[in-house]
Amino acid sequence: MLSIGELAERAGVTVKTVRFYSDRGLLPEGARSSGGHRRYGPEALERLHLIRSLRTLDLPVPEVGRVLDEEDTLEDVVAGRLREIGSRLTALRWQEAALQLLQDCAPEERAERLLLIGSVAVPPNTAPLARFWRRWLPPRLPARLVSAIVEQAVPQLPEGPTPAQVLAFTRLHAFVSAPCPGNGRQGQPAAHGPDGGRPAVLYDGLREAYGLAARQLRADRSPHEGEALDCFVSAYARSRSTRDTPDFRRRLSALLAADPRIDHYWTLTAELNGPSQPAPGATHDWLCAALDSSTALLTD
Repeated sequence: MLSIGELAERAGVTVKTVRFYSDRGLLPEGARSSGGHRRYGPEALERLHLIRSLRTLDLPVPEVGRVLDEEDTLEDVVAGRLREIGSRLTALRWQEAALQLLQDCAPEERAERLLLIGSVAVPPNTAPLARFWRRWLPPRLPARLVSAIVEQAVPQLPEGPTPAQVLAFTRLHAFVSAPCPGNGRQGQPAAHGPDGGRPAVLYDGLREAYGLAARQLRADRSPHEGEALDCFVSAYARSRSTRDTPDFRRRLSALLAADPRIDHYWTLTAELNGPSQPAPGATHDWLCAALDSSTALLTD
């Protein structure tokens, strides 16, 4: 049996450290001497080494205890710790980029940017953007379709942003957080109105058309007729229970030209995503340009 001093010396720690772990139940005593002093068995040295290793990873004492008592596996605890550290590192990177943004801007811009930065949590999250899209989309869309659209429309935030990306996201956050005028349904495309046909059919088809157009954008192809445009027009035609005809394409071109737009959202999203990930706004513009070009040929 080892005294508390002998155990501390063999483990290379202080007596105070051994007493601390003993008092918290991490290092059970083997017995007490006749004088009431703590005594530890030979297994205590190995257990103390394990405790020190776990604490070196900055695991809290309660988590160390759960690992020692096999209530939690070491793999689960390490995975949780990695997630926590990753979140902290992301927060630090966003803070660093935000500070750089303030340092590099002109003095007259600093107050406005400080307000923008102060309105966003660190690390930021995209929940306000998702809420914006759930309000903006037409009512009674199937839940699985709403989820798919929101996932496509809401940008993924970089873990290590540049100052420009921090500025873009804070402006995007301010845009989606602004109060909606009137009843909140204003400024929406005609397809969301009572005469807009069947929005669920439309959005199902648009998701496919946007995916096809995104490939063209990534390949740096200019707007043109083809599979993507046919899919785009077909989505609108099917939602209105009609056929894709030259006359329908002309009417659709005029309808889309008159639709309200949220270009500011897509501009800021593009600044966050970069050109390699075309947003739905960019693919919609590409398809509209292809439609305009094809209807111009029909008119000629």
